[in-house]
Amino acid sequence: MSHPLYPKEQELRNRVLLRPIGMPDHAWEMYDDLAHHLVYLDEEYIPIACLLLKPLDDEGHRVQLMQMAVDSEKQGLGIGRALVLFALSFCRKKGGSEMMCHARQNVVSFYEKLGFVCYGDPFEEVGIQHRYMRRKV
Repeated sequence: MSHPLYPKEQELRNRVLLRPIGMPDHAWEMYDDLAHHLVYLDEEYIPIACLLLKPLDDEGHRVQLMQMAVDSEKQGLGIGRALVLFALSFCRKKGGSEMMCHARQNVVSFYEKLGFVCYGDPFEEVGIQHRYMRRKV
């Protein structure tokens, strides 16, 4: 990835998602080249939230929301909600029909408030309980 904001996005994801669970930096970037990267910037153009949208089919009708991170000092301010709503709009404009995610158990209610529903059995990923979730775009 060559975008000038990419290293700052990586740092945010490492700091919020990987380091707290003991994973090494850059350990979950295997889909970065395939995904759309959506980044929420503060007034100084510093990424304070981000997510990836990985296409799940050749037409892009189904996407997986991945690697969503909001700076810990900015959580609870509606930034994550705004970013997911933007992602849904982005997908809709691109002809998408469904968005899914692997939600950590502790944030399932966040996604439920945005219209996502759980399906399938709970599972463990990176040592943490997750739920499969999805919603129509």
